[in-house]
Amino acid sequence: MKKFLVPAALAAALATLTGCSSYNVSQPSSPLNGSVTTDLKADIAVGEPISGQSEVNVLFSLLQFGGDSEFADGVAYGVDGGTGLPFGPDPVSAVKAAAVYKAVKESGADLIVAPRYELSVQNYVVFKKVTAKVTGNKGTIKSIR
Repeated sequence: MKKFLVPAALAAALATLTGCSSYNVSQPSSPLNGSVTTDLKADIAVGEPISGQSEVNVLFSLLQFGGDSEFADGVAYGVDGGTGLPFGPDPVSAVKAAAVYKAVKESGADLIVAPRYELSVQNYVVFKKVTAKVTGNKGTIKSIR
């Protein structure tokens, strides 16, 4: 019996001394800083006032229907647009982009200068109606240097 206890005690002692371990070797890296500069200047002629309006319906804060299908790019300025929707699509950004698209397209402008938005959210518990009206000035690009 003594022959059996000595190797078992020795094996238990070795197991507690060695144990399991993991190693993590990481390589420090330098930060990646990128900057883009351009010497381009745009000459923009500011014209008469322009405006556009769009609306969309939202069912259960998930499904958008009845809105426009053409949008201006780069109009979404924030997350959620202040509607308080915890998830799902952002209807405020969609109607703002559609209103800008309509204003620019109908006036023949290249861009809208100093856009101002009037937003309306009518909440009927399971159904919301989001309306956006944009006003600004017609901007026409004369040249880019």
